[in-house]
Amino acid sequence: MNFATGLRCRECGTAYPDEARYVCNNCFGPLEVGYDLDAARGVVTRESIQEGPLSIWRYGALLPDPGLAPVDLGAGWTPLRRATRLAEVLGVRELWLKDDTRNPTGSFKDRVVSVALSSARRLGFTTAACASTGNLATSVAAHAAFIGWPSVTIIPADLEKSKIAMTAIFGGTVLGVEGNYDDVNRLCVELVDEHPDWAFANINLRPFYSEGSKTLAFEISEQLGWRTPDQVVVPVASGSQLTKVAKGFKEFIELGLVDGSAPVLFGAQATGCSPIATAFSTGADFITPQRPNTIARSLAIGNPADAPYVLDELRANGGDCGSVPDDEILECIELLAKTEGVFAETAGGVTIASLRQMINRGTIDRDKSIVAIISGHGLKTLDAIVDTATVSSTISPSLEAAEEALRFHQLVAAS
Repeated sequence: MNFATGLRCRECGTAYPDEARYVCNNCFGPLEVGYDLDAARGVVTRESIQEGPLSIWRYGALLPDPGLAPVDLGAGWTPLRRATRLAEVLGVRELWLKDDTRNPTGSFKDRVVSVALSSARRLGFTTAACASTGNLATSVAAHAAFIGWPSVTIIPADLEKSKIAMTAIFGGTVLGVEGNYDDVNRLCVELVDEHPDWAFANINLRPFYSEGSKTLAFEISEQLGWRTPDQVVVPVASGSQLTKVAKGFKEFIELGLVDGSAPVLFGAQATGCSPIATAFSTGADFITPQRPNTIARSLAIGNPADAPYVLDELRANGGDCGSVPDDEILECIELLAKTEGVFAETAGGVTIASLRQMINRGTIDRDKSIVAIISGHGLKTLDAIVDTATVSSTISPSLEAAEEALRFHQLVAAS
């Protein structure tokens, strides 16, 4: 049971068959997967979804056709945690964390890669590839290894060592480019034509790939008891995650699966790479590309592809976009860990710091429900905190030394 109908242009609406194509021939607009929601209405039900697996593929009827079977490492159905202690610190009534640190390779990218490589295998590709700031590379390499495919992942050469190691361990080819993500992406666009049997998850398979992010909206709604939250904060890199989360809520509402209206979405960016936040705050219709300079490298895309659509979504529905400096990102990684026991990568620090910023300036309503998406595990960006998150004291192996150190730290905590 699958209700995908092929591809359509997001700008002019031109329809295309279900194939590896990512740009419109008529207007050069981006393509996305369309669905026959009229046919799905009454067939895709709460009950039919709940009978599915505890992964993103419980929503397979509303995802691209995976062929005979999806490429499924178990992405999705991650916890939605009620964050009562963090809510108290931030001064809000109801806060939830969508904890995507719990995905198979530790980030939300497992959602999009599972969808992309399922489509790639069905369409006859033989090699998995991507341009990546780190998390996508790890996920592509892992999923490729799972199905016995070679992989080619292309990343900035100065990426965090932990992310490079997590990608390389799966045995594929990892190419480090002397440049930033935008340089990597330009190179990969050129490689698409040279290697027609390579499935570049976020380039020639992008319409399929991006649909995986919808499952965040689907899960949040189901885990809240088939109701929508009032507000959702989404970390923003290319912008695809935010636009597809919006699409997911709208599809569930159109199918009558949830109670409530579409939530107001809010973006989160690091000040060192905030082209969308900058355009939003200045009222510009288009972004000005930026050269990234931030510890939040998984969000460091200076020329985001989905920027116009993110701006449209935020402005049409009363949203906002945070922009936070590196010191606040680090502070909020620690705040999230200390209050809720969730260790997030730098993108998670961006989300929580932006959430706090937008609460304080009044664009996020303290009295309405909020969901913050935590998109990746802190083990991926240990470089950012390894010098500050250290032992409290180094002591000799004696009871006296231990008690003295404990007294000191109790006094510090009380002061």
